[in-house]
Amino acid sequence: MITWHEERIIPVNIEKVWHLFELENIQRIMPNVVENKVLEQKEGVVGSTYQQKYKEGKRIETYIVEDLEYENTPEKKHNKIGFTLAKAFDIKAEFTLHKIDEHQTRFIYKGENKGLNFLGKVLLKLGGEKNNHKVVTEFMDRVEQEALKEA
Repeated sequence: MITWHEERIIPVNIEKVWHLFELENIQRIMPNVVENKVLEQKEGVVGSTYQQKYKEGKRIETYIVEDLEYENTPEKKHNKIGFTLAKAFDIKAEFTLHKIDEHQTRFIYKGENKGLNFLGKVLLKLGGEKNNHKVVTEFMDRVEQEALKEA
């Protein structure tokens, strides 16, 4: 299993950063998600499901994402999602924003990727922590770059 927990301060208002995580804006911060369709929208968000299509090279993977945790207050925004990818990986990801002041937001991105079978476990070992760290850093950079465009 690979885990990550990264934090950074983004010099943008929390609402503008959170706006990037809304369904209609998700491709700005996750450009490889080529489709994101609501399957079931639950009151309070938790339990809502979405069908996502993710393009990796020429291949497109389709999977179901579920909202596992959700909080949306003026001081804190939080969403934890979970999905199974290619019947080989169980992935959980958390996006948390804390308001520092009107012009600064603490962005916390953490999660885990667990191999579900022999193939998944082998691929995680081959991909390794270093590659995962690169993917996490690139995602955080993209969120920050897009947030700065909102400012």
